[in-house]
Amino acid sequence: QVQLVESGGGLVQAGASLRLSCAASGRTFSTYAMHWFRQPPGKEREFVAAISWSGGSTYYADSVKGRFTISRDNAKNTVYLQMSSLKPEDTAVYYCAAALMWPPKKYDYWGQGTQVTVSS
Repeated sequence: QVQLVESGGGLVQAGASLRLSCAASGRTFSTYAMHWFRQPPGKEREFVAAISWSGGSTYYADSVKGRFTISRDNAKNTVYLQMSSLKPEDTAVYYCAAALMWPPKKYDYWGQGTQVTVSS
């Protein structure tokens, strides 16, 4: 069993930066590929970024490529999402998810989400 807890969200102005964290419980964190998703108000949940077990591979949605960076610290059981040059359209609830397979066929665990609001 893995529990995921996101933090770091908030209200910022356009152009600002934020770093989200997702802390995982359990000793098997390094066996999971980690993902960030977001759900803008009134829209479907969408993929943002992913990182492999070791951190050697990363993938990004086109909408965040070059602005967001996903990373992980397996010693701290934490995955991060560094967000820069934030835009109002980045406003969403951000979720982290863990998947045993890479690429994932399903997501085994989800966090509860953290709100990011970007004002213009």
